[in-house]
Amino acid sequence: MTKTSELIDQLLMSTYHRSEVIFVRGEGSWLYDDQGRKYLDFLAGIAVVSVGHANPRVARAVADQMATLGHVSNLFGSEPMAQLADRLVGLSGLDRVFFANDGATANEAAIKLARRHGQNLGGVDRYRVVSLLDSFHGRTLATLAATGQPQKQATFAPLPPGFSQVPAGDIDALAAEVDGSTAAVLLETVQAEGGVFPMTDDYLAEVRALCDARGALLIIDDVQAGLGRTGQWYSWQDRGIEPDIATSAKALANGLPIGVCLARQEVAGAFQPGDHGTTFGGGPVVCAAALAVLDEIQERDLLANCRSRSAQLAAGLIQIEGVRHVRGRGLLLAAVLEGEFAAEVAARALGEGLIVNAVRSDAIRLTPPLTVTAAEVDNALELLSKAMAPVGVVHA
Repeated sequence: MTKTSELIDQLLMSTYHRSEVIFVRGEGSWLYDDQGRKYLDFLAGIAVVSVGHANPRVARAVADQMATLGHVSNLFGSEPMAQLADRLVGLSGLDRVFFANDGATANEAAIKLARRHGQNLGGVDRYRVVSLLDSFHGRTLATLAATGQPQKQATFAPLPPGFSQVPAGDIDALAAEVDGSTAAVLLETVQAEGGVFPMTDDYLAEVRALCDARGALLIIDDVQAGLGRTGQWYSWQDRGIEPDIATSAKALANGLPIGVCLARQEVAGAFQPGDHGTTFGGGPVVCAAALAVLDEIQERDLLANCRSRSAQLAAGLIQIEGVRHVRGRGLLLAAVLEGEFAAEVAARALGEGLIVNAVRSDAIRLTPPLTVTAAEVDNALELLSKAMAPVGVVHA
């Protein structure tokens, strides 16, 4: 164990099962540890490093902005904030923006906005939020209450009231739960942390119609699936629906902390000065980084690259012995195994120099940078095949 590993074990709270690997440098799709070994990164910080490690354009934007203006409170504006808001409104089709610090705080803002909008709506208070089982929306108390994973909730009970979950894909169960007290339905178009389960187009259309019929808002949590990860700027844009509120975060600043809550004008107008706030949200440096990320995605046509590499990766994964099927969209994919040995495969892959993770006991998640090349996909498939071979024998 290195000195760095010892310090981490001694001083950091035990909230993660951390590997002993210590990374010191990155470039594109590659990471390098403190022993000089290189790894092909097909996790990308869990769908965060969308335009590659140490991206030169992002690095320059951050350095230039930090040397110019690092922080002002949200009592004042800044040019990077205004420019980023303008870009995100144009890309999403929504009207207003609240900048947060990450996905959880973006979802917290979305929940508060939905409740504020629902106050005295039609003479009643709409405050309840209905979400889906196996969803993940964050680890603040409110977003944990919205998360449909009881094992994550039990430790912190009692959670805030006003939240319930129904099975994904079951429109009748959702219809039975959405009533006059419901402020919003909250869902991911692809349940990423829940195991990389995509919702069908038909189900999403039924949810949108149900929300319209019952007067509830539709919130799409695009924290992991958004900003190019599915081959579209936002994951709903090829699904035939539009949300009332949407959130994004992970990929936006390529590793710097930023979250965004977007909303239609009529909904966003429910927030008044003093209703919500943040110290760091929308700061000049993270906004400059995000603008550089958007430029990279647009100018390098990374949405098209995402779609091409997705097809290549999915086709290769299904050919690996021990992979039962592949699910997901774009470069948010899961290789579903023929047994519950995903953690062993992920550990063996790390030993081979490939970073993936076990998102479920039988599923390996792959979320490489959107800049990933065809040669790197082939390389990853070869390394994963090597990692699978021993466990395929053991668990056959």
